[in-house]
Amino acid sequence: MNQRGPRIVWLTFAFALMLAILPLPDWARPYRPQWVTLTLIYWCLALPHRISVGTGFGLGILLDVLTGTLLGQHAMGLSLIAFIAVQLHARIRVFPLWQQALAILLLLTIDHMLSLWVMGASGRTPPGLLYWVVPVVGAVLWPWVFVTLRNLRRHFRVA
Repeated sequence: MNQRGPRIVWLTFAFALMLAILPLPDWARPYRPQWVTLTLIYWCLALPHRISVGTGFGLGILLDVLTGTLLGQHAMGLSLIAFIAVQLHARIRVFPLWQQALAILLLLTIDHMLSLWVMGASGRTPPGLLYWVVPVVGAVLWPWVFVTLRNLRRHFRVA
């Protein structure tokens, strides 16, 4: 990785964290994509030797602090998602974008299921059916996220 490489990766994570806490109107909140998870998955697929479980854990703790959720909730989910993405990176990378989006839908759903489990274990009331729209929104946005981050990676020669 060149000197700018790690900075570019961390800037994309910082941007995703900002998007995760960006205020939205009431009608749009249920549709907020999992920006941090999408960004983490991309970098785990692109740089599995550099971005993996530890990165997911650190980002998860940051996301927990920023969003005020139970400490470790996102850390657990992002660590598991990073582990799966790194383990399957060679397979997922060869898929066309529409098949990648289906794999991403599965990963985002796993992350959402873990969050739901933590909510139930902590005694919070379970959300409605609208809760399950978020992974679908992320999967629909995946081609755009993938192309944008890939172009950024190529432009700055992050390897």
